Amino acid sequence: MSRIGKKIISVPAGVTITVAADNVITVKGPKGELKQAIDRDIKIEVKDGEATVTRPTDQIRHRALHGLYRSLIANMVKGVTDGFVRKLELVGVGYKAANQGNILDLALGYSHNIIFEIPKELKVVTAQEKGQNPTITLEGMDKQLIGQVAAKLRSLRKPEPYKGKGVKFAGEVLRRKAGKSAGK
Repeated sequence: MSRIGKKIISVPAGVTITVAADNVITVKGPKGELKQAIDRDIKIEVKDGEATVTRPTDQIRHRALHGLYRSLIANMVKGVTDGFVRKLELVGVGYKAANQGNILDLALGYSHNIIFEIPKELKVVTAQEKGQNPTITLEGMDKQLIGQVAAKLRSLRKPEPYKGKGVKFAGEVLRRKAGKSAGK
């Protein structure tokens, strides 16, 4: 059995999980509604505030999908109740971030500013405190979308290994290199 797949998903009060005939699962909660298409072989049962995911056989494909869909549904339930937050830091002299609504204006050491449009499902907040690196905070209920947008922002200027300059996730530990050693 899949260790992740056989875990029971607890469904909090105010959250409803419905499975449509075309194998699309819908999770509704206080923060909104998320949909996910699931494989036709995987079955979801919702009883007494708990959801279980079952698979028909022990084929490799079914075992792989079992844990995957359990994780996706658990993330959807957490997203519509609590939501997800992802923070990024801009490390470098002159690196700045500002936003107006969902338009992000980034100064990352290039000859031009980068204008990045954040999807309307997400909320973005930028902060610049004295003595701290500028931060970008992404909030929303879709974990996959937040991760994808955060990865795209990080790819605009990846942290380099010598000084650590670039866009990095908050709390990310970078592998640093020594650089050139002094002469003779």
